[in-house]
Amino acid sequence: MAQSVLVVDDEPSILLALEFMMKNAGFEVRTARDGEEALKALAEKKPDLMLLDVMMPPPDGYDVCQRVRADARWKDTKIIMLTARGRDVEREKGLAMGADDYITKPFSTRELMAKVREILKAGAN
Repeated sequence: MAQSVLVVDDEPSILLALEFMMKNAGFEVRTARDGEEALKALAEKKPDLMLLDVMMPPPDGYDVCQRVRADARWKDTKIIMLTARGRDVEREKGLAMGADDYITKPFSTRELMAKVREILKAGAN
């Protein structure tokens, strides 16, 4: 059975590109355009990994990450935060909220796919 990825981003072009890339890599993919949609999608079916934008209409990615980590149903869901905010303090905040990794936009698609595979492989062990 294919591993599942939930892609959360309020920018339609990024959402579409990430969805396409993840499907081509063999993942089952669902999308959400904001934090509320992400939380609803999580409640419907827990993904193995979530690609989570930070800057979205409330709740933002930090809040969604914190809520996911506070809910025992989703404790095994891996989270990679994707953001244009690249300062160390923002990265530290994302990791402190429970993200498994924090990648700054623009990012290399090859680097992102390697990170997705690495995190999912580590979670399977």
